[in-house]
Amino acid sequence: MKANQKGSNKAKEILDLIGYADISDISMADLMCGFDILYKEEDLYNSDGKIIRGSFRTLIKVNKSIISKERKRFVAAHELGHYFLHKKLELHSDNTNTLNWFNVEKQAQRGLQEYEANDFASELLMPESVFRDFIKNEPFGPQLIKDISTRFRTSLSSVIFRMLTLDIAPIFVVFISNGKVHYWRKSNDLKVWIPDITKLPPPEDSVAMEYLEADYDFIYSGVEKAQLISKSTWFKLNDWEDDIDFYEYCIPTKHYKTIISLIWEA
Repeated sequence: MKANQKGSNKAKEILDLIGYADISDISMADLMCGFDILYKEEDLYNSDGKIIRGSFRTLIKVNKSIISKERKRFVAAHELGHYFLHKKLELHSDNTNTLNWFNVEKQAQRGLQEYEANDFASELLMPESVFRDFIKNEPFGPQLIKDISTRFRTSLSSVIFRMLTLDIAPIFVVFISNGKVHYWRKSNDLKVWIPDITKLPPPEDSVAMEYLEADYDFIYSGVEKAQLISKSTWFKLNDWEDDIDFYEYCIPTKHYKTIISLIWEA
């Protein structure tokens, strides 16, 4: 089945319309002003972003208490996606359940609109051609994820999912919420056998379990963010396979009690 590309296709239209291949140097407020949309950051109760369609103008709000500027930018782009894609949404709020690429259960409850808005934001903030050119010949690892986030001014989680959807690197990604695996996905080039891990805790010898036991506090920094593990930590081995080295890199979020774990061959 062909993937839904309604969001990314609309983002490409918008980039063509404004004549920019890359909007990383444009503020979201300035971008929205060009479409006669009011943009405001204020305290929002139980919400990260909101779109309000008025009779004459549309207002997009982003929760100013969000610490990461990159996340604020992604939230704003997500709401802009709703503006262009979902005309019937007159008053709509988004939180971590709908904005999180990896929380597929919550997104499914809202239909395709949240996926499409995320897909729009991803293409708008990280246009495929510019994205691929930036990472060309760069070694995969935590530093590359950080460099992409800085270059395109967007969140780490959106960078990770962008790499997955574009199938750029042979990686395995696991989303853990409240101590249980809620979602996993691998790139097509990663040839591994994945056991049934959904709704189970991460493996005892995984880096993700270390972060759970540390109550989501950061325990590694710098080059140590990518820890060596055995292939058998996350994957089943055939009888003829050697238990080779893999890397695992985790991004914990204490406030939401989530961990994104990336695994790739060393």
